[in-house]
Amino acid sequence: MFSPNAALKLLSAALLAALVLTGCTIDVKDRKNGEGEKRVDIQTPVGGIHVNEQADVRDTGLSVYPGAKPAQKENSDDTKSANVNISGPGFAVKVVAAEYMSDEAPEKIIAYYDKELQKFGKVIQCHGRWKGGSASMSGGKHDGSKPVSCAGEDSGSSIEMKVGTEDNQHIVAVDREGNHTKFALVYVRTHGKDDTI
Repeated sequence: MFSPNAALKLLSAALLAALVLTGCTIDVKDRKNGEGEKRVDIQTPVGGIHVNEQADVRDTGLSVYPGAKPAQKENSDDTKSANVNISGPGFAVKVVAAEYMSDEAPEKIIAYYDKELQKFGKVIQCHGRWKGGSASMSGGKHDGSKPVSCAGEDSGSSIEMKVGTEDNQHIVAVDREGNHTKFALVYVRTHGKDDTI
């Protein structure tokens, strides 16, 4: 699953690994008085980690549903958007995720993004619990050209629309929350040692 919070957990593990490497540089830009952006850049001789808490939705390849607002944080540790880039010898991962709220019915938002996602290929719909946009990745032998699929449960109020391959996927997750609709826009791009960038 690649939600903003999952991306930051991935960052924490990667930070620990990077700190044991020699010759690394770390640049942290933190919010002052709760305002501004939170960004971490780590560069080592064998790769880098770059995280920006304020993702640019254009990096997902999707537009924001008209009238929607960025989802509000529930606490200071909550993250509703992130742009994470991790690279190393023979691999790279980019995850862009942003969560929004709208007063429109889920069906309207689903119809909007179903049409918008079609520019990337055949769209599939998955049903389950809210995960904020989960990404299925190849296990074992890498075959990133495998089409996206629904994994796990097949019932629940949340709908995830997916398009692309396991190495290059666009995801929109939609669910009702009280009198509003929450939705997440996610883009995942991975490169392995056998891929060309």
